[in-house]
Amino acid sequence: MSKIYESVRGRAAVSNPPNRFESQSYEPDEVEVGARTSVKTQVINDHAVSVISRNQSPDIPFDVSLNPYRGCEHGCAYCYARPTHEYLGYSAGLDFESRILVKREAARLLEAELAKPGWIPKPLAMSGVTDPYQPLEKEFGITRQCLKVLVRCRHPVMIITKNSGVLRDLDLLEELAQWDCVQVSLSVTTLDSELARKMEPRTSSPRQRLEAVQKLNDAGVPAGVMAGPMILGLNDTELPSIILAAHEAGARWVSYVPLRLPGATADVFCEWLDREVPGKKNRILDRLKSLRAGRLNSNIFGERFRGQGPWAKELKHLYQLGCLKAGFQERPVQLSTAHFIPPGTSQLELEI
Repeated sequence: MSKIYESVRGRAAVSNPPNRFESQSYEPDEVEVGARTSVKTQVINDHAVSVISRNQSPDIPFDVSLNPYRGCEHGCAYCYARPTHEYLGYSAGLDFESRILVKREAARLLEAELAKPGWIPKPLAMSGVTDPYQPLEKEFGITRQCLKVLVRCRHPVMIITKNSGVLRDLDLLEELAQWDCVQVSLSVTTLDSELARKMEPRTSSPRQRLEAVQKLNDAGVPAGVMAGPMILGLNDTELPSIILAAHEAGARWVSYVPLRLPGATADVFCEWLDREVPGKKNRILDRLKSLRAGRLNSNIFGERFRGQGPWAKELKHLYQLGCLKAGFQERPVQLSTAHFIPPGTSQLELEI
């Protein structure tokens, strides 16, 4: 039986919106609305037979990705990946944050993929959907196991995270960097720690993420900042400040992306607005719709990551102005596949 809470400790969602693939849903009565409480995380074994995902999207900078986990404890209110939990029979709300599927065999499956005769090495994104350094990684170390495989094979990887826990694997990342096989992007949505705690309840603080960027670059691991999502009417005016902070942290690059709300993510985010910033809700949604041709989301390639109209132009101007004022000069990173060693092959064999 579903239940709606006034708030849930450490969670951005407070309910489970109906699953679009389920023919029946449960609507709680008013008497079932509970007080502030907590919802424990459930760990579920994921018996995947493959861990490599492929995409042909022209506006995504990678062709293959690996997600060690399904669902994400970070619980970001705006997370575009929430609807993916519906494919598993769960909800995009509290289920997405509290029912986490763990791919315990991910490293073995990855090694098997890289060993296939037809495998062509190319930058592998970790992750394209959910964060590889969410809190459970500290316990299970699935991401670290996969990185060990990539180190042995000298295979390029692009890491995307909003957790300073990436520093636990600094030893492996340094080794990959010797072969130009790694880059790390830290997502920074706001510099306001209180807003971050409400919107991204189980992530590292903005300060910790920027410190991670600095420590990575100091160690020779190319790292940059992805400022996003930018939410018009909420955090968009922070974009120049985030760019400056990224520059001061030694970021090699900085990018931005506006909010998009696919599927049930819109329900979760609107519920969050009602609870946390009700006075700003209409302004935020109106400006978002102006970016998306009157809708809360757009799946059009080339547009979904930038939006359209005057607010999209304003956001782009803020970005350009922020880079100019910070004196930011991007130092692009070119990942190499030249040193790839297929599993089971020694370097000596390749040289012979």
